[in-house]
Amino acid sequence: MQVESAVKIYLAYLKDNTRPNTVRSFGFTLKKFQEMFPGKEMADIGESAIIEFMSSIAGECSPSTKNSRVGVIRAFYNFIIEITEAAFPNPCLRPMIRKLFKSPRYSSPKLLDKDLIDEIIFRTTNERDRLILELMGRSGMRVGEVLNVRAADISFDNSTILITQPKSGRQGEKVYITKKLAGKLHAFIMKSGIANEDRVFHVSYSTAHRMVKKSGGMVNSSLRPHDLRRHAATQASRSNIPLEIVSKVILRHADIATTQRYLGSIDPGEASRWVEHLNR
Repeated sequence: MQVESAVKIYLAYLKDNTRPNTVRSFGFTLKKFQEMFPGKEMADIGESAIIEFMSSIAGECSPSTKNSRVGVIRAFYNFIIEITEAAFPNPCLRPMIRKLFKSPRYSSPKLLDKDLIDEIIFRTTNERDRLILELMGRSGMRVGEVLNVRAADISFDNSTILITQPKSGRQGEKVYITKKLAGKLHAFIMKSGIANEDRVFHVSYSTAHRMVKKSGGMVNSSLRPHDLRRHAATQASRSNIPLEIVSKVILRHADIATTQRYLGSIDPGEASRWVEHLNR
């Protein structure tokens, strides 16, 4: 089977059986694969050709991104070999490719201290920026979700925010926020004259990222938007909230195992404070 036909069949399968984000992610790599091997038979593309392809699209990408992209091609080959009952081997399973594009060793992320996050939010005097920080650091929202929130997406009666373009692709995802934070959002929207269909925060991702980094700099800490989401989940977990609630409600993960890897590690100082707290 030629590459073009194989890609068309596989993408059709993905559209019917996976989430939109998966289709978009796989589609990028498969399109590049099709462009590099036009008219080629799948069986004629060997190990060296796969390595050349990966080098052309991976560039200076991180090891995890390289591993993810070779994983797309590996799954693509597995699918085509299975449905066509072909006899040729999957070139992505060759030892050299496994070695060159292996998954990096996972290390649990370091958790920023709760008092430090509280101080960062407290010292951020710009109301808009402080709300963005709170939505990530208190409720676990992704930065992209925060920036896409419209006034109409917020239910002030139920203290929830509807995610209209969730990463999971599932419709109807909601974020639960405190009544206090809902009140702050309502006051900000009213004062700013934001219409129902307007975005609450008119800033770009890069601007938000710089703001978060600058906020962390106030307390001499390296801070990224995702650190705040991870902080919200970890603090919830350590406040005796069931892991299932942390996973399904706060992080909105499909798999609890993902949540367990996601939660931050404990540094010695924090461990000491927890022990002191338990023995009071």
